[in-house]
Amino acid sequence: MSENGKADALTRDMPQKAYGIATIANDKVYDWLLPFLESWAVTNRATPLYVIPYDDNCAKTRAACEIYGAHFVEPDHQALDALAKRLYPLFPNHRRRLRKFLSLALPLDEVIYVDVDIVLVRDMSVFFGKLRPGEVDFIVASPVETYVYNKKRPNYPFLKDVICFNDGFFVTAKSILSLDDIYAVIDKDEAIFHTVRQRGMLFAQPLTNFVTHYKGMKIVPIPGVLDNGSSESFYKAEGVTFDAEGWPLDQYGKDIYFVHWAGATSLPKKRVFDDLWLKFTAAAVARLELAKTKMLSRV
Repeated sequence: MSENGKADALTRDMPQKAYGIATIANDKVYDWLLPFLESWAVTNRATPLYVIPYDDNCAKTRAACEIYGAHFVEPDHQALDALAKRLYPLFPNHRRRLRKFLSLALPLDEVIYVDVDIVLVRDMSVFFGKLRPGEVDFIVASPVETYVYNKKRPNYPFLKDVICFNDGFFVTAKSILSLDDIYAVIDKDEAIFHTVRQRGMLFAQPLTNFVTHYKGMKIVPIPGVLDNGSSESFYKAEGVTFDAEGWPLDQYGKDIYFVHWAGATSLPKKRVFDDLWLKFTAAAVARLELAKTKMLSRV
């Protein structure tokens, strides 16, 4: 057998890695879910999408996933919910935000997690295969300086010079970060977490940062893994332009991969990215109406 033939045979025998995108949602955020689903269908349909329920209020969410061909999945959440209750006993409705960590329990070798108040505007599969344990453990959009730790952070050497990040987007592998890792870190040093975490209705984000920093994981922003990738994703970004196909570029001409309405208190209307959101929404409504019409015609 030739060397090329041996290489081809080896490739065929190697197990194929499973990749996917995950989010959490329920019917309360249905207006955000629809443009998100549409953006996935337009730009990332080749990558499986997993929608994890935020709670039991998911009748419309489940139906929309079925229409779009997304996987509505319900991983065992008892242990994670118990941790959430332990960390945040006074906020039963908000602590379910920790369910984003159920993305680490999916049958995937690598996962892209995104919040549902996001639209995807480029092929996200470019992030797969970029992880290298000890070098690239956790891919984030960009560093942030707020909404993670309080002023007691300098008292803990393992938090010095770390990259803090918004956890509305991350890429990792369960072989690098697992649910058991999260439980183990908190079991060992829950007191330190409560000492350094920023208060103010923050739940998952301080925990995501604390666990990854505690474990010494190598956190790398998007430009560190994609030469022309932008760290920009904020819906209030300035200097944004659009390429010939209508997809956004940051102020330096770098490719923006997703747009995040983090902290938005109302639905998009007139900002630079809002037309994209509105177009995805209109297309989603039309898609659902067509599906409803087809279903009625079969009755």
